[in-house]
Amino acid sequence: MKRRAPGQVFLAGMLLALAAHAQTEEIRTLAREDGTSVTYTLRTYPPDAHLLRPDTKPVPTSALDSAKLIYLHLSDGDIEQAALLSNSPRRRFEVLRDYRESVGEAEFKRVFAQYLTPESPLLAEIAIDNRRLLVWDLRASAKQIAGQYFVEVDGAYLIDDVPNEQRTRLRWVLEAYRSGKIPLKPSP
Repeated sequence: MKRRAPGQVFLAGMLLALAAHAQTEEIRTLAREDGTSVTYTLRTYPPDAHLLRPDTKPVPTSALDSAKLIYLHLSDGDIEQAALLSNSPRRRFEVLRDYRESVGEAEFKRVFAQYLTPESPLLAEIAIDNRRLLVWDLRASAKQIAGQYFVEVDGAYLIDDVPNEQRTRLRWVLEAYRSGKIPLKPSP
């Protein structure tokens, strides 16, 4: 058997890792009934892209990795660390604290842990400018399609808790998907 140089092994490993997490990307336009339109980028990922890898800890350099890190904190009940990954951390902390108090610690952890399971896949990422919307299929446990908004700030993706025009446009895309007006699958 021919031995490979360490650089070749590293490169081959990197190419396999990239292929495993390959995404598709497509620019689309949503025409709204009021005559306005929204141009956005649709990104889809492999079915297991939202799952945590046992040998790595997510870093918030993408919306998906930020979501993984947030759900890791929340599934452990750590609302402080999760709130720090928001562009309005105090408000996010208050919302999370109030929710935990209303449902109890165990249910709180269960709700957020579901985002990291194979039964709750990430359907798509919608991008407008530096804002992102992750769309999750929680129908197996919560019977809903969930959306989570992010904004890029200085190279990190934070939960977007501040109302703004791009977030409103992202919400329009989510509503169009939920109502069946648009698919979240790439065009053939």
